[in-house]
Amino acid sequence: MSTESGTELQRQGVRIVDTFAEAFGMRGARVVITAQSAEWARTAARSMTGFATSVIGCKVEAGIEAEIAPDDTPDGRPGISVLLFAFDAEGLGRQLIDRVGQTILTCPTTACFDGLPQSTDRVTVGGALRHFGDKFQSSKVLGGQRYWRIPVMEGEFLVQETFGIQKAIGGGNFLILAKDQMSALEAAEAAVAAMRGVRGVILPFPGGIVRAGSKVGAKKYKNMIASTNDAYCPTLRGRSGVDSQIPPEANSVLEIVIDGLDRASIEEAMRVGLAAACRPGVVEITAGNYGGKLGKHHFHLHQLAG
Repeated sequence: MSTESGTELQRQGVRIVDTFAEAFGMRGARVVITAQSAEWARTAARSMTGFATSVIGCKVEAGIEAEIAPDDTPDGRPGISVLLFAFDAEGLGRQLIDRVGQTILTCPTTACFDGLPQSTDRVTVGGALRHFGDKFQSSKVLGGQRYWRIPVMEGEFLVQETFGIQKAIGGGNFLILAKDQMSALEAAEAAVAAMRGVRGVILPFPGGIVRAGSKVGAKKYKNMIASTNDAYCPTLRGRSGVDSQIPPEANSVLEIVIDGLDRASIEEAMRVGLAAACRPGVVEITAGNYGGKLGKHHFHLHQLAG
């Protein structure tokens, strides 16, 4: 059942706050990892996307986008696509070299391909990693793209010389305010399950869910870039200096953050996620923003839930 009056919007008894998620311009890349089996491709992808939840501390945000059938991969083997996001091309290029070199090159049976071949904005990856071959590496040009074959103890590692990057968006989000911890978690899990079916996006935090949302800076420690989002910490409700935004009936809050290669993909992910999160035990859904002053990409909840 849905009800709407004025600026009030409800879905399945859950209030949708008339606000927007404020997101930021980033640079994104897609890496296609193939291996002898789907399990080894997943193993490499999980390793590559480790410690990549937030650019605040990790310098990159990364996650698994989708599994790819052998018929749709460059070498006809099982594959996984991974998306990586950083604030600029230089930083993203460094992360690609480090993560491909340390987690894909080292993983048994893998090969690594560019997932954005049409992008004219490119960074050198295989062209840097080839030096690991100590001049025993070799290359070949196919379809206008150079590939490097780097000898390793198991056999050889195949990687493209350059990878495409493109303008992207990071920081789409919504917050689930629930009566208790279990209700919040079940709603967030349902939202994540629905959103994982959307291509072009990742949910970079553990299991796609954030329990430690942040605000810009800190009230007490001036050297902090970010600190706990006290307005949505239920244990701080009523404390001096805390402008709590949690309604009385809510006692647990979880956030979902979305990064995407384009606006349409983030909108679709938020749309299906919002719908899935509206379930028993959830009181309200809202979003994090800075009054529209920091990020130029605004995702209005009423438009997505309407």
